[in-house]
Amino acid sequence: MIWNWQLPKWPNFTWDRSRMAAIEDQFLLRTGVVIGTASHLQSEDRQQLLVEVMSRESMTTSEIEGEILNRASVQSSVQRHLGLAADKRRATPAEQGIAEMMVDLHRRAVEPLTEATLFRWHELVTAGRRDLVDVGKYRTNPEPMQVISGAIGKPRVHFEAPPATRVPEEMQRFLRWFNQSATQADASLPAVTRAGIAHIYFECIHPFEDGNGRIGRAVAEKALAQSFDLPILVSLATTILAHQKGYYEALERANKTLDLTEWLEWFSAIALEAQEGTLAEVEFLIAKTRLFDRLRGQLNARQQKALLRLFREGPKGFEGGMSASNYATITGSSPATTTRDLADLVDKGALIRTGENKYARYRLNC
Repeated sequence: MIWNWQLPKWPNFTWDRSRMAAIEDQFLLRTGVVIGTASHLQSEDRQQLLVEVMSRESMTTSEIEGEILNRASVQSSVQRHLGLAADKRRATPAEQGIAEMMVDLHRRAVEPLTEATLFRWHELVTAGRRDLVDVGKYRTNPEPMQVISGAIGKPRVHFEAPPATRVPEEMQRFLRWFNQSATQADASLPAVTRAGIAHIYFECIHPFEDGNGRIGRAVAEKALAQSFDLPILVSLATTILAHQKGYYEALERANKTLDLTEWLEWFSAIALEAQEGTLAEVEFLIAKTRLFDRLRGQLNARQQKALLRLFREGPKGFEGGMSASNYATITGSSPATTTRDLADLVDKGALIRTGENKYARYRLNC
């Protein structure tokens, strides 16, 4: 099998720019809508959005690699690293590390990408690992770096990266390309195109012993932010996780060619979907403000607590909707009080009820 880094013209990628032009225009327009809509958020809601997106990206980028993290612990870690009030919940090294990387990515989004930054990120995403030799530096193992599946004795090689001896040189060339494509007019690229190329380029080199996927997705998010010269919230990893099988298949196909047209079309569809998700969250938080403004002085403490809890679940809410037992658990209310409170919230237009009796479920009316 010949991999793209073995081709004579590596890493001179090509793509059909005309097929990307409309996508780039759409992404640019939607980004303007997201930024403009988010400007109407109250300070508290902006913080909530930032914490929620960072926490979810931390969890999903790890889940793509098969690592399941605790949501509350990750969220608490993100809040602490942002300097916000947080509980004293204990987090694992992996949870603390990925949360700190996400905060670092956000804070330094528009700065040039350096080797030092990549090494710091690698230390963070591999925090607590004792099975790795090369932490905070490029891989040195002389054995082939391969992505393999299948039974022992009949492995299927999905990808093989350049040998470790080539990695420092390849990464110097990658970093030059990344930073020049952000700052030099004659080398600049549109946002989604640059982010998509940055991700596949980084993954083809696979510079680290482990953690390449998480760092590669962070590199793509940094590329998107640099294109607008400000940190932007795009739930890239969250959307990739929803299309995980297609993600790996698209990566595998792109690893064998220097023509990135197909990969960039796949990646751009993900970027646009991620953008839609972010806009939905922003609009959801604006709806929250409007709902509480409309019902100001009309809610008791229990009802307000339950509604805030529902809003923390995001636009999708509780899976299947909130039940009466959920409400009682959140508020500590008796069955009779729960029934009255929920009926009142429906009458006031705060909740929508579906089903009857013990099958009744409640969703936010926004």
